[in-house]
Formats: sequence, C-alpha cells, structure tokens
Amino acid sequence: MPRKTVKVVSLGCSKNLVDSERLMKMLSDAGLILKQEDEPAHVVVINTCGFIGDAKEESIEEILNYTEQKADGEVEKVFVMGCLSQRYAKELPEELPEVDGWYGKFDWPALVGRLTHSNPAVTPYDRVLTTGPHHAYIKISEGCNRFCAFCAIPLITGRHRSRPIDEILEEVQSLVGKGIKEFNVIAQDLSSYGLDLYKRQALPELVDRMAQISGVEWIRLHYAYPAQFPMDLLDVMARHKNVCRYLDIALQHISDPVLSNMRRHITGKETRQLLKEIRRLVPGIHIRTTLMVGFPGEGEEEFQELLQFVEEQRFERMGAFAYCEEEDTWGAKNLTDDIPQDVKEQRLSQLMELQERIALELQEEKIGQRLRVIIDREEEEFYVGRTEFDSPEVDPEVLIRKGRQLKRGEFYTVAVEEALPFELIASVVDDADNR
Repeated sequence: MPRKTVKVVSLGCSKNLVDSERLMKMLSDAGLILKQEDEPAHVVVINTCGFIGDAKEESIEEILNYTEQKADGEVEKVFVMGCLSQRYAKELPEELPEVDGWYGKFDWPALVGRLTHSNPAVTPYDRVLTTGPHHAYIKISEGCNRFCAFCAIPLITGRHRSRPIDEILEEVQSLVGKGIKEFNVIAQDLSSYGLDLYKRQALPELVDRMAQISGVEWIRLHYAYPAQFPMDLLDVMARHKNVCRYLDIALQHISDPVLSNMRRHITGKETRQLLKEIRRLVPGIHIRTTLMVGFPGEGEEEFQELLQFVEEQRFERMGAFAYCEEEDTWGAKNLTDDIPQDVKEQRLSQLMELQERIALELQEEKIGQRLRVIIDREEEEFYVGRTEFDSPEVDPEVLIRKGRQLKRGEFYTVAVEEALPFELIASVVDDADNR
C-alpha cells in the first residue's frame, strides 16, 4: 500500500510557520510523505491565524477551499489547527462539519497520532525548513503577558513562556551545521524574554551568545515591546557586526490618550526618548514599526499627532492597520468602537501615503552606497537579495543586475544605482569581497 501524502498549509505570521515546520518534521518522522502547498496530497493540514479580522477571513476561505476539494474527491481528509481553531474550538466544528478534525495551536502530537496511529516523539526544535537553504526563524518564546486592549494573542497562546538559552543556542548550532547563515529571532514579546525563567531580561545575553557562534552571519530581531525595553540589548547590537542594525518594535500610536486606552503602559514622551536612545546607541539602525489607526479615543487631533510623529521619526520600515474590534479583549469589553469604518480606512490610506514618501526618500539616500547583500533567488532579469536592513517577506529587496554568476545564499557587495519605495536596484562591485 502506498504511503499517505500530506501537505501543511501555513497561514499568518512567521511564528506560525515555525510551528508548521515542527509539525512537518513529526509527520515525516512518522512515515508520511510531505508535499508542497501547490502539490496534490491525500491529507491537508491547515495551520490557521486568528489575530485580526482579515487573517481570520483568510483562514476560513482556505478551509472552505480544501473542504470543497474534499467534496470533489481531490482530497481525502482536511484537518485544521492553529490560532483560529484554538480560539473558536466550540463554534467552528458546528459551522464546518466537513472538516475531519480540529486541533489547537499546540496539539501537534494528537494530530500526528491520529494520522499515523502512533505516539510521535516530541523534540524541542527539530523541523523541516521551508525558508530556503540559508535563513531560518528562531522562536524564543510563546505567549504574552501584556494584555493590550486590542490584542487577542494572550487569549490564544496564553502567558509568556521563554525557552531556555542553552536549548536555543543548541538549535542555532544545529542550523549552522545545515548551512543556515541568517537567523531571524522572533517572539510575541522579545522584551520579556527570560523574565519567567531567569527573573531578568535575558535577551541581551541570548543575542550576545548567539553572535559568538561561528557561522552565524546575521541576527535580526522581531517584535520587541517598547515598555520595559531591555536597554542592554543596544550595547550588544552595537558591539557585534553580525547583529543586524535592525529592530522590529511595534509602537501602535503616539498620542497619550490613545496609548492609555490601548493599555500600552508607555507615554508618547517615553516612546520618543526610547527611539532617540536606540538611534544614538546603534548608529544607522533601521527601525520597523507597526501603527494602528481608528482605535477608540483617536479623534482628529490624535490622528494628526500620529502623522506628525511619523513625519518626525522617518521610520525606515513601517506597517499599519485599522482597528478591528476583537471579541473578549479588554477593548471590546470596556470601550466603544465608534469610529466609522470609512474614517478608519481614510486615515490608514493617508498614513501609508505619508510613509511611502518617506520610504522613497530614505531609499534614495542609499544611491551610491555599497551594501552587503545575501542572494535569495534568481529571476529572469535580476538576482534578488536583501541587506541587513531587510527581513524576509516583509521588507524591501535589492534587485541586482546580471553580469556575473551569483550563488543563492552567498553574500556579495553591491553598489546601489536606483531606488524605489520598496526596492533598490544595484550592481555587484568588482572588488576583493566578491571574489
């Protein structure tokens, strides 16, 4: 009898992707044949996202897509796991009985056991890498203790739980042995790393020790929290050349009334001071942030303050979204979502138009500079790479004109010739670094 084939469809953030990769390793070890997302398979496992309305809608659409394929005989079984099924464990099975099984965010052994009629071994970090041969995500903690008014993540993932430093370093060492050079460190709240295990903020120590592992070329940090930020981290970033001058820190807003309503535990003045210190202690750093418009309490005055803040700070990387009330959150229970949707969308559009102009101006400042890039892929007219300032999937890329053969996963020095808001165009420099 031929072995069953299975594919895992991973939706949402990079933290979800790490979970999917670990599940894939368990499925493979149990004897199932893994297939790519665009390939047919007997069994489909959908790892869902349940963070905001758009993500939930995408997850539901994907479930409906595969249950339709099941009805047409193209798929034998459809299983659903992840944030959405964790959060709506009672409601979803009633609404979508076509799904063969529902599992929570961390129920991988139960799912694998059902598919293979076995008790799968659970390891702390073994996984099937889907990100390519040279970069990987390192998830250092689960959950969050912040309980911001708008966020359902703590309701889904629970309290903040750090992984031990030695376990993480062992994982990094193992990935270096497999050829990984670039490590994107991720968590819901990097700033709190270590508080539960070590009773102190241990992120600076973790990054410092990671940077000393031979073969680690780039370390990039995602999702720091501004309140109680671990300031010692900035010294580590400045000291190690392989710690990218890059920080992803979601600020959400700058107006004190809005920050208070959001329960962010930081003021606008403290936010500005933090950003000033980050840029002073790590010269040339690129800051990625996320902002929100339309949260209760954001009148026109507060929105104009947010626009002014973005103009003054000139963030190198910025995303934004309009507030969407999430049931059972503090905001949903205690605040009135009274800003019309068209006003939210208008503000979001205005904010992103401003950021696009700023992004282009900052990109144009790179023309003539020499930058170190890693090559991700080859396309018809260009090689496509990234600098230390560019995280996979979310940040600008560098389009490198063809003229010589470049290798995927290798580093090259390029000279920037043109700039677009979200891309640079460059050529390889003929110097000793590229020979």
